[in-house]
Amino acid sequence: MIHLDTNFLVSALQPGTAEESKVNSWLSGNEVLGTSAVAWAELFCGPLAPRDELIARQMFSHIDFLSGADAEMSARLFNKTGRRSRSLADCMIAAIAIRCGASLATINTADFQPFVQYGLALA
Repeated sequence: MIHLDTNFLVSALQPGTAEESKVNSWLSGNEVLGTSAVAWAELFCGPLAPRDELIARQMFSHIDFLSGADAEMSARLFNKTGRRSRSLADCMIAAIAIRCGASLATINTADFQPFVQYGLALA
C-alpha cells in the first residue's frame, strides 16, 4: 500500500506531471493507494476543482482515520524530531502511514525523512 501526501496528491491530479505518471503506474500494477484523513482534509482546504475532487474520490476506496494511538505516535514523532514548527500535520500523516504499513509518496521528502528512523517508509 502507498499513502499519498497532500502535495503528491495535488500534483498527481494535474495532467502531465511526474506524480500523475507514478500514480497511473502504481494503479496499473495493482498497487493499493490510500491517504490519511489528515492529508484528505488538507486537500479539501483547496482550492479544489470539481474535476479534481471527482478524480481524488475515485482514487481511494477509503481514507485512513487518525486513531487515538496515532495521535500519541504523532506527538512522539513531533517530540523526537525536534518539535519543528508546523510539522504536527506531517507527524500525523507519518503516524497513520506507519500504522497502516504504507509507504508514503511525498514531494517533500526532506520533511518526512526524520520519521524514517521511527518506521516510516518513503515511496
